[in-house]
Amino acid sequence: MTTVYLSLGSNINRKQNIASALNRLIELFGSIESSPIYESESIGFDGDSFYNLVVRVKCDKSLSELSDCLKKIEDDNGRLRSGPRFSSRTLDIDIVIFGRKTGVYGGVELPRPELYYNAFVLRPMADLAPLEIDPKSGETFETLWENIKSELQSRQKLWQIEFNDQ
Repeated sequence: MTTVYLSLGSNINRKQNIASALNRLIELFGSIESSPIYESESIGFDGDSFYNLVVRVKCDKSLSELSDCLKKIEDDNGRLRSGPRFSSRTLDIDIVIFGRKTGVYGGVELPRPELYYNAFVLRPMADLAPLEIDPKSGETFETLWENIKSELQSRQKLWQIEFNDQ
């Protein structure tokens, strides 16, 4: 079983789409561990704020099988792939860490580059796995966050929210 970290985000029907994705991930993997959920301003375009979080799963799927499963969850939640890269999303699920892999595998770069420059990925990652070692830098996620949090927070607004999917 491979330990995998996934980043989830939504700014269209946020609560519904995040809850749906979490339920589907539980169906697929049995159990998941989740960071707190953060709300963040959209970056790169004018749009509604996003809900973001990171989840940890144990996975026996290959990277390509997992990627296909995640795209299906996105599609089932109304994800449109024809729009610009920086635009509103019903649901976005990215593979951030897949075991200890580093490099590009079938078009998937690991660790996901956004981990190192987006507060909405690194902050929840540091919350969920503070002492886990990043396979690329060799630093803990807590250390990575502490080293760049003031820079990221000065240009990316991010705040923790209460989330009840009931």
